[in-house]
Amino acid sequence: MQLSGSITALATPFTAAGELDFDAWARLIDAQLAGGTSAIVVAGSTGEAAALGDEEYVALLRAAVARVAGRIPVLAGTGLSNTAKTIAQTRLARDHGANAALVVTPPYVRPTPDGLVAHYTAVAEQGGLPVVLYNVPGRTGCDMQPETVARLCRHPNIVGLKEARGDEARWSALYPLAGPDFALLSGDDPTFVRAVLGGAAGVISVASNVVPRTFARLCALARAGQADAARALDARLAALNDFLGVEPNPIPVKAVLARQGIGHGLRLPLLPLSAAHAGAADAMTALCQQLESELK
Repeated sequence: MQLSGSITALATPFTAAGELDFDAWARLIDAQLAGGTSAIVVAGSTGEAAALGDEEYVALLRAAVARVAGRIPVLAGTGLSNTAKTIAQTRLARDHGANAALVVTPPYVRPTPDGLVAHYTAVAEQGGLPVVLYNVPGRTGCDMQPETVARLCRHPNIVGLKEARGDEARWSALYPLAGPDFALLSGDDPTFVRAVLGGAAGVISVASNVVPRTFARLCALARAGQADAARALDARLAALNDFLGVEPNPIPVKAVLARQGIGHGLRLPLLPLSAAHAGAADAMTALCQQLESELK
């Protein structure tokens, strides 16, 4: 499997009563397909995976697989704090149609580099799906170093890395690890264009929930080496990127999705966007509509 381009970490829409909204889920996926999204992630951190029950996880994944119908890869978030549980979750995702597993570094437990290698090797060999490594130290308390990635990236069933740190030194150490069987994917929307221009294959994005066409176009420009055009379009997204960070993800993006008619809120302990940011949410919704309409 070769992953590239704009990959969306889907938010999970809920009804006003707090249940899964499968009608909104279908419309969200349809918008991604129409916008040129290259793959989707179900039940990642943006999808509030920690707030989903086991039956809900399966139902979301099955609905996504059915809706996509093989047109693009479906990745499932399967990373947990324990290796045996991660393997079991990965097998569950495999059994319900996922094409690959996005496996975050084990949250909270802070394994050593050797522990990370043992963890990911076990998941890759026993989980039954191609594995995309995921490093997001701000959420997990564990920062997987490039040296550890280098030990893992040649495993035949480890096919990529989502790196959420955007600093140039980190990426300079990662670029040499990319190859036809191992894709580097940015997990940081504000800096992903620079990463793709430097050699990353694409992005796993939050913002592409609400501007899928724009992100697909950005990835195409950057991967084609059209740096000036990519940077110009990226600059128009600066305000949206800033807004999506005003409160913890996925609070801001779900505020825009709700204004686009997709879903109603979040699950505790996450609360809806603060009233102080409502005006900004309205403005960002208008910006999204403008950007997307220009690319139709």
